[in-house]
Amino acid sequence: MTDGAPGAAAPAELTPGIFSTSGLPAARRVELWESHNAAALIGLRVRAPDSLDAAELNLQLPRARLARVTGSAHAVERTGDLIRRCPADSVVVFLTLRGQARFTADGVALERGPGDALAWDTDRPFARTFAAGLEELVVTVPRAELAARSELPRMASPVIMSFGPPVATGSARPAGTARSAGSAQSAGTARSAGMAGATGTAGASRPDQYARALAWIAGRATRAERPLRPDERTVLDLVTAIAAGPRAAPGAAHRAAARCYIEEHLTDPCLGAAEIAAAACISERQLSRLFAADGGSVPAHVLGRRLELAYSILSAASSPDRARAGTASTPAPASGTGPAPSGTGPAPTVAEVAARCGFTSAAYFSHAFRRHFGHRAGDLRRDATDPNR
Repeated sequence: MTDGAPGAAAPAELTPGIFSTSGLPAARRVELWESHNAAALIGLRVRAPDSLDAAELNLQLPRARLARVTGSAHAVERTGDLIRRCPADSVVVFLTLRGQARFTADGVALERGPGDALAWDTDRPFARTFAAGLEELVVTVPRAELAARSELPRMASPVIMSFGPPVATGSARPAGTARSAGSAQSAGTARSAGMAGATGTAGASRPDQYARALAWIAGRATRAERPLRPDERTVLDLVTAIAAGPRAAPGAAHRAAARCYIEEHLTDPCLGAAEIAAAACISERQLSRLFAADGGSVPAHVLGRRLELAYSILSAASSPDRARAGTASTPAPASGTGPAPSGTGPAPTVAEVAARCGFTSAAYFSHAFRRHFGHRAGDLRRDATDPNR
């Protein structure tokens, strides 16, 4: 299915699933947490000094998996024996929002804090310790997707970088994050060439544009209120650009750069191919070819992303279970794209939502929305605001 085509994900598929140890017997919390993660994310061995208090919001796409994890102090380990029994065959990116995370592999430890990202091969042993609890975003993609988009068949060492501090959604663009995205290795990125002597914090002086974009996309997809379903191809390209760096295929890197720019400027009604191509440092013709090679087009991709944003706003009402899961931190976008979640004030009209999402015609928006999702925007808004639903 191409970008923006009818038959998009059903509403139920737009909602992250939730697992929490709250209310579970204390003696079984670790066991059930391990079982959940093995099925939903990565198989891990868990050790907790006290009764584990943890929650996870999961979103499973056909290939990528995204999660927001919060928890009390504990440690996790993926041993060689566990890898042999439960291979994941994937690459993971950990994006720390709160707390300190010690990552250990090959006998060397790395300390990561809020705003830090770390990419690693899930089928190589590692351990992580959260001495004072955590909140983080986790993204996994199949290793085959990385290999198809890069010259990196396997990761030999962890990739470490900064995505910037987790601040409130909708904040102004932090200094140093708004820059053209034409190369797979952006200025200021701290990328490891090996773990020898890497003990301690090795942060980047400037946020990496791809890590920043991935944190923002994953954060919006797994927030408790108004989750915004991500474009999976964007996630795959971003993880490739992060994990493979200069070894990412030029097409994947440029496409990721273009999609980063689209996400940041989605609500701009004047957003067009010329501007997107310039931001990615390629020609309009090359931009068109890159999207066509991935099964879509630039206009259709922009339309599809705007419609997904509109859906998240129109279906704003949160269920009690999702509200309880909580989201203490949300990575800020590189620009103030899209309205921030709000639990107060009257619900916006369909026309207001259309304007907020970059549409210049409410009638065109309504037609495109119905074609994309199979039902009318007004019906979704009415259902979301009906207190008797």
